[in-house]
Order: sequence, then structure tokens, then C-alpha cells
Amino acid sequence: MARTFKALGLLLSYPGPDVAGVAEAAVEVLHEERLVPPRLLPGLAALAREIAHEDRLDVEGRYHMLFDRSRALSLNLYEHVHGESRDRGQAMVELLGLYEAAGFTLDTRELPDFLPLFLEYLSTRPVDEALALLAEAGHVLEALAERLRKRRTPYQWPMLALAALSGGADRKAVEALLAEAEDDPDDLDALDRIWAEEPVTFGPGEAGCPRAAALVDAMQKGA
Repeated sequence: MARTFKALGLLLSYPGPDVAGVAEAAVEVLHEERLVPPRLLPGLAALAREIAHEDRLDVEGRYHMLFDRSRALSLNLYEHVHGESRDRGQAMVELLGLYEAAGFTLDTRELPDFLPLFLEYLSTRPVDEALALLAEAGHVLEALAERLRKRRTPYQWPMLALAALSGGADRKAVEALLAEAEDDPDDLDALDRIWAEEPVTFGPGEAGCPRAAALVDAMQKGA
């Protein structure tokens, strides 16, 4: 098992005070485990410093504009693969079954395919298994990394790290995702139409990503 997945998931989580308190510790984990290419570590450290030390409202606002205002940058993996098709629901159920079979309990409102949640799950699996599962999402990760790089946001660095860990993806699949039209995050009317429906939950209770507090607790314990 590797804490690297958990650390990258933390850096991609909503940068509230709890996450800000351990963002730099997450980068220390990346240095210790040496799974992430060294060339990416300075950028990851810069993101962690921003999360930890810059004005909280500014940091949270930038995150919201990136990940909550554009489907093209959604951190829900199946959004990019299945969109609103019925296949997405079936894929979600299967992913939830994978979690449950491993004893991985979900207790928040995010959907099972939320990337920080998926990374939390990977941190509980043997490294070879985790890398193989990550590779299945490689084309989505590379497309997201490219879109974030074009926006010159420091959030490109954890996504680039994940793309590297995935081992590379079929370039045609990546280009197909990149060819899709991107929604305008400043078009509020369109945004309201796109996000009109409440996300569906799967299984008993409300499924979703681990709470920031749980991530923080595990990071501090060195789990």
C-alpha cells in the first residue's frame, strides 16, 4: 500500500482549513515514497504552499471556479467516460461494489467515481493493484492534466503526477476527450441548466469521497 495516492487525493480535495493544515505534509509523503517523478515535486510543493498559506477565500474560490463550474474539469471520472448515459449508473454500481468488497466504506455525498475518493481507495490496496486500477482511468487523467496545464493552474501538478503513475494512455482516447467542447464557467444560465439535478446516491446512505477530516487524520497518523 502507498500513501502517495492519498496524498495526491488530498491535494485535489476542496482546500478547506483541514486540508490546508496538512497539504505540505502530503508533499513530504510524496518525497518519502518516491513514486511520483521527481520533476513534478517542485510544482506539487508550490500547490501545497498555496493551499496552506494563501488567503483562504482566494484559494477556495479558485478551486470552485476550476472544478465546480466546468464539466470539462469534473473530478468525477465517469462524467468524462459515460456522461449522462445509463452506462454511467451501471459503472457506478460496479465501482461501489468494488469498494464494498474491500471493506471500504463511503459516508459522504460525493459519488463513488469522485477522484479523491478513488485515490483514497487505491491507498488501501497493494501498489501493483492500485497502479493497474489507476491505468484504467489513464486517458481521463491525461486529458484533465492537459486542460489544467493550459489554464496554467498549479492543480496541473497532481493531475500530471497521476497521469504519469497511470503509465500512459492511448493517445487517440485522450484526443477524443480533448476534442469535446468545453462549457463556459462564466455562463451562469448554462451552468444552472447543466447542474440542475441533485447527484444520485448509490447504495445505503450517502456515497461519496472521504471527509477531509478523515484524510487529515490518516495523513497525520501516517496510515
